[in-house]
Amino acid sequence: VQLVESGGGLVQPGGSLRLSCAASGFSFSSYGMRWYRQAPGKERELVAGITNLGGITNYADSVKGRFTISRDNAKNTVYLQMNSLKPEDTAVYYCNTRRLWGQGTQVTVSS
Repeated sequence: VQLVESGGGLVQPGGSLRLSCAASGFSFSSYGMRWYRQAPGKERELVAGITNLGGITNYADSVKGRFTISRDNAKNTVYLQMNSLKPEDTAVYYCNTRRLWGQGTQVTVSS
């Protein structure tokens, strides 16, 4: 049972990245999924969530209109499309369902 994130990296302000989280070992389509992030010296915060069939999504105010969460249940994968990135988006991004967490992927937004 695991979640594995990928897709992080270094990007300039205004750029885009797409994060992926591959799930295995459980019935992926039965569970809502969430993306969190944690910046240095700050608490982990919820970025976006999506219901098990993808019908409902929600976002932190700080990312609304810039980030999009989606999922492909056939591929057991959840995505986070991040556009118009800002330096304050710099953080380690984690995917989560219930008590299961991935290892995180670093996103750095800097010129």
